[in-house]
Amino acid sequence: MKLFDSELKVMNVLWSKGSRTAKEISDILKAETGWNMNTTYTVIKKCIAKGAIERSEPGFLCRALIPKEAVQEAETDELIGKLYDGSVDKLFASLLGRKQLSAEQITRLKQLVEGEVEP
Repeated sequence: MKLFDSELKVMNVLWSKGSRTAKEISDILKAETGWNMNTTYTVIKKCIAKGAIERSEPGFLCRALIPKEAVQEAETDELIGKLYDGSVDKLFASLLGRKQLSAEQITRLKQLVEGEVEP
C-alpha cells in the first residue's frame, strides 16, 4: 500500500498514540503542522478508502489497520527497486559512503547483520 506524506502524518499519530478520534488527530496535527480540521479529515478519509484506517463510532474513532513496519518495508522495497536497481548492497554502500560512522554505530550495524540485535 502506497501512502503519501500527508497520509503518513495521520498514520504516525495513530502508530505513536494508538486509536484516536478524528478530532484528536486534527488537534495533534494542527499543533505539529498547522493543518486545519478539514485538511485532516480529508486525509483521514483517504486513509479509510485505502484500507489503512478503520473508522468506528462513537466519535469517529480511528484505528490503524496496517502496522508501521509493513509500510516501512514496502517503502524500503520501493526505494531499493527505484533507486538502487533492486540491490540492497548498493543501498548500503550509498548510506555508508555518505557519512562517517562512529565505532559504536559500526558495531551496532555488524550486530544487526549477524542477527544479534533487533533493528
